Amino acid sequence: VDGFHVVNAGRLYLGEPFLVPATPLGIMAMLEEYSVELKGKDAVVIGRSEIVGKPMAMLLLAQHATVTICHSRTVDLASHTRRADVLVAAVGREGLVTRDMVKPGATVVDVAMNRNAEGKLVGDVDAAVFDVAGLMTPVPGGVGPMTIAMLLRNTLTAAQHRRSQVAVGGS
Repeated sequence: VDGFHVVNAGRLYLGEPFLVPATPLGIMAMLEEYSVELKGKDAVVIGRSEIVGKPMAMLLLAQHATVTICHSRTVDLASHTRRADVLVAAVGREGLVTRDMVKPGATVVDVAMNRNAEGKLVGDVDAAVFDVAGLMTPVPGGVGPMTIAMLLRNTLTAAQHRRSQVAVGGS
């Protein structure tokens, strides 16, 4: 139900998703809830993991966004992030994205959970970005609860699929 199996990854890549990784799925649900337009928009995903970065890029592409994938070794990261209408940060580096790196009015999704020197949970995006962004998820309390909700949704989807397979004589 985590969506990480090679079959689920392949289906997502082919545009036929079944069980999608919960964090990117939750992000897409939030973007939909807040009517964030994706079609034709520039989306930048910072992070290339199989858990968040790559599936996030696939889901954004499926909604006709123009997607750039960056990572911790991207040269001049700010040149990419400053043009993003939608920015998803999922690297795990406290304060990586600063206010000067964000296009005014952009939607910023902070996926990371880091502990700072004081032991406080913080994200990849500096809190000062709230002043620049049109919409921004908090850390903690933003993406995390959506991840849990989507994992439960995937569990229900898998159970319903399994039930329908058994009902028609499958295994």
